[in-house]
Amino acid sequence: MRPRPIFYVSDGTGITAETIGHSVLTQFDGVPFVTRRLAFVDNAQKAVTAAEEIRRAGDESGVRPVVINTVVDGHLSQLIAESGALMLDVFAPFIPPLEQELGMPRTPKVGKAHGGADSAEYEARMNATNYALTHDDGVQANFSDAEVVLMGVSRSGKTPTCLYMALHYGVRAANYPLLPEDLEAGELPAKLRSQRAKIYGLTIDPRRLHQIREQRRAGSRYASMEQCRWEVEEAERLFKRENIPVMHSTHMSIEEIASKVMQSLGLNRQLY
Repeated sequence: MRPRPIFYVSDGTGITAETIGHSVLTQFDGVPFVTRRLAFVDNAQKAVTAAEEIRRAGDESGVRPVVINTVVDGHLSQLIAESGALMLDVFAPFIPPLEQELGMPRTPKVGKAHGGADSAEYEARMNATNYALTHDDGVQANFSDAEVVLMGVSRSGKTPTCLYMALHYGVRAANYPLLPEDLEAGELPAKLRSQRAKIYGLTIDPRRLHQIREQRRAGSRYASMEQCRWEVEEAERLFKRENIPVMHSTHMSIEEIASKVMQSLGLNRQLY
């Protein structure tokens, strides 16, 4: 089966089109896709150029391309449609019924989905990202300003989850790695006892942890199957003993982990 060209076309960053498009494409197992993001298609010349590239991809592949489109200007979308691709407009199903319900037409604005760099929301996200970076791997001893403290053994997914929550939701997320000495003590480190209500545990299949650590420090005791199994077992005992909510991160995406952590801790935030 020939790979089908997929184009995420946007007048902004293209993140919205790609995120939605990826979610849709995963529903079709066994179908090969070749994807490309065309961002900042915000004038007629760029739209014509995009259409030419899309048409060329169809000619070369021998199959009709698919365009997942978030361009708000109808004229530009028409120019892109001249490529002959299947056009899937992300906003089309929602705008007309909302206009009817609200009794007013939409006010199209390029790149509106993710806000501006001068907005309060953007500043909050950047501050939260800086917080996550400075409170990574227990570097900072003070967790009083944290909204979430992720705890788990090394390489269990704490850092990327914290950064995702910070960048997309503006959550001040810190993380603390459970070191062997913490696991031997069998209780929460003193610096975290007053933050118990903010702590969420991450655990992972020892076999998967072994694979990840081998990529980082191959052949080391740190990466050995025995060490990975011991750390995971002791961490899970600690979570149970301290009544800390815990989630298995082995087969979950960062997005899923973040969403479940926030829901569990009652953090209701808007995705930016």
